[in-house]
Amino acid sequence: MTTATPTVPTGTQATRETTAAGRVRKRLNSRTATLVSIVIALFWTIPTFGLLVSSFRPENQIKTTGWWTFFRDPQFTLDNYQDVLFGSSSSSGQLASYFINSLAITIPSVLFPTAFASLAAYALAWINFRGRDWLYIAIFAMQIVPLQMALVPLLKFFSTGVTVAGVQLLPAWDLVDEQKFAQVWFAHTCFALPFAVFLLHNFIAQLPKDLMEAARVDGATHPKIFRTIVLPLITPALAAFGIFQFLWVWNDLLVALIFAGGGNETAPLTVRLAEMAGSRGNEWQRLTAGAFVSIVVPLVVFLSLQRFFVRGLLAGSVKG
Repeated sequence: MTTATPTVPTGTQATRETTAAGRVRKRLNSRTATLVSIVIALFWTIPTFGLLVSSFRPENQIKTTGWWTFFRDPQFTLDNYQDVLFGSSSSSGQLASYFINSLAITIPSVLFPTAFASLAAYALAWINFRGRDWLYIAIFAMQIVPLQMALVPLLKFFSTGVTVAGVQLLPAWDLVDEQKFAQVWFAHTCFALPFAVFLLHNFIAQLPKDLMEAARVDGATHPKIFRTIVLPLITPALAAFGIFQFLWVWNDLLVALIFAGGGNETAPLTVRLAEMAGSRGNEWQRLTAGAFVSIVVPLVVFLSLQRFFVRGLLAGSVKG
């Protein structure tokens, strides 16, 4: 005689999971959680606020008193920004040209990997071809390769080209001055593609299969499906990756310094700020103004695209 093992109904399991999720949600919405969030936000915001206040203080005050004393004797000046952006002396920041260089490096370094990765992610998700899964696994595995390991091979590729068995397959790039921007774009695109393809593939693969089949029945080709159906639906994911990539490239020092050099024709803001901190660390009024100049663009980008950023992070995490 056998006894049947009691099973828990699916509805009961769902109720328990819903109850557990409800308890977690309730705890996160409690007063204690709200207070902790406010405290963490203050710890993150106060240094930035202090940097902003210091950047507008006169030189004699910023070198003798802390930024919090500003509220007792408020004094404003724009000389710090004037000097650090457009100063003509060798001791000034002269960041205006470096600011333009950062934009020239960052914008293409965001657009190129976003475009290539979206096309590759669609192909890996919705086009059947031999070796597709292995190719996706290889792209995913490339994320574990440290960036530093690729710097020397890439630099050799730019300077000597590609030679196999004494036959030169690709010539050296031999770029000078502003032409070196292309090297930085190429490097940042290569470093960003594995993560971009992985992120966008997971998003595109969860699009409704019925939608794709209906489009094919109507005679739509893959380019038309990608352009008219997929792109509008993956806008949050594109924005999320775009913000990540923008912040990474804008704050990058190593890649830009190696592939673009340290000249004022191609060097970004980070290179000039490192020079100012290393050789003129006592010029605090210039450093604070220069630091805020370097973070104002990422702040504007993040705040303006914040809603897309959150939607892109949460998209695909819950089905149904």
